Amino acid sequence: MMLTGKARLAGVLGWPVAHSLSPRLHGFWLHRHGIDGAYLPLPVRSEDFLEVVRALPKAGFRGANVTVPHKEAAFALCRDHGRLSDRARRVGSVNTLVFAEDGVIEGDTTDGFGFVANLRQEAPDDRWTRGRAVVLGAGGAARSVVAGLLELPGITELVLANRTLRRAEEVAADLADARIRVCALDGTAAFADHCALVVNTTSVGLKGEQSLPMPLDALDPAALVTDIVYHPLVTPFLAAAQARGNPIVDGLGMLLHQARPGFQAWFGVDPEVDADLRAHVLAGAV
Repeated sequence: MMLTGKARLAGVLGWPVAHSLSPRLHGFWLHRHGIDGAYLPLPVRSEDFLEVVRALPKAGFRGANVTVPHKEAAFALCRDHGRLSDRARRVGSVNTLVFAEDGVIEGDTTDGFGFVANLRQEAPDDRWTRGRAVVLGAGGAARSVVAGLLELPGITELVLANRTLRRAEEVAADLADARIRVCALDGTAAFADHCALVVNTTSVGLKGEQSLPMPLDALDPAALVTDIVYHPLVTPFLAAAQARGNPIVDGLGMLLHQARPGFQAWFGVDPEVDADLRAHVLAGAV
């Protein structure tokens, strides 16, 4: 549709940002709902980030997504001079900015929301929400995943496994939940039984090596296995789980669902994640 002088504006801040699928994703929703608006890639160097963010509301922007390398800077900006959502404060990161009517910059993190929403859509029986969950890796994405899972009361134990044990211990200390246990990545076999969910946030197996981030021999055949990577859609870890009969969920839906809260805040519509959207976004993932 044609843009008018009343168009709502949003975008994604990153450096580099040309690879981002967010403009394609939000553009699909804007077209579907006939919204007078635009979502733009905004390549911004780290040294210019604060200046650009403060200028965007003056240029008519409703908000923006934040990607590498700006998430920590966005968190600090909202912590010190704006407002943080409870989940952003807990995770220590911001990926969504909303420029409020009162002039305050609000920061949120939606990765954990997107992760859980994807599983709820793709595995609606909800068995994965009851029992032990194992999360492999302790980086920024894992932190968001863990925080999202801890909002589910049915998760009785969450095992956080990482090559560097200290990193997992730091995440556990920051999130401060008695259900979290930590172990080294090579110690996950001890937690494979009575497991309802396994989440891979590592890159193990993606670069051609034959090893998997967790042995699957003792895993309950009913346990749901998911990976946050979506290129390829079926990673070696998911393929191994699928071959032994475990249900699997790919990582594309996490990307799609994490975009929903921002789109709703900026453009006034809670958009749907469906097969047409998946196909459209995948067509741009080259």
